[in-house]
Amino acid sequence: MSAPDIVAARPRTADTGTDSQTTDVCTSGSDARLRGRRYVLGRVEEIPPGEGRAFVAGGVQVAVFRLRDGSLHATQAACPHAGGPLADGQTDADVLVCPLHLYAYKWTDGSATSGAAPIRIYPVRDVDGDLVIEV
Repeated sequence: MSAPDIVAARPRTADTGTDSQTTDVCTSGSDARLRGRRYVLGRVEEIPPGEGRAFVAGGVQVAVFRLRDGSLHATQAACPHAGGPLADGQTDADVLVCPLHLYAYKWTDGSATSGAAPIRIYPVRDVDGDLVIEV
């Protein structure tokens, strides 16, 4: 991608202490000036249907999901309840379920179905086969 408002990925595997693969796509560190920008995380097909993956974009840890229907969703990487790795959670068309304590969060607005603290939702889309997120 050569669009001037999209930062190209330069993948670097990072150790997160979880089984999820994390890729850092920010080439300038976690600089606050990079917030509100778009980042290419990789290719859409790198996330199997029905699964999630963890990434770092603009210094922000995110979890990106490719649902079985092909839709893409992105949220913060850690559950606000106990820091569970949301990329390892179960999903359906309506909710994401944290793998630690089964807290469920709505894709529409990040609210918890139990009334717990909400999660942050990020815009993510497929641009010519590339995963592009805005953080």
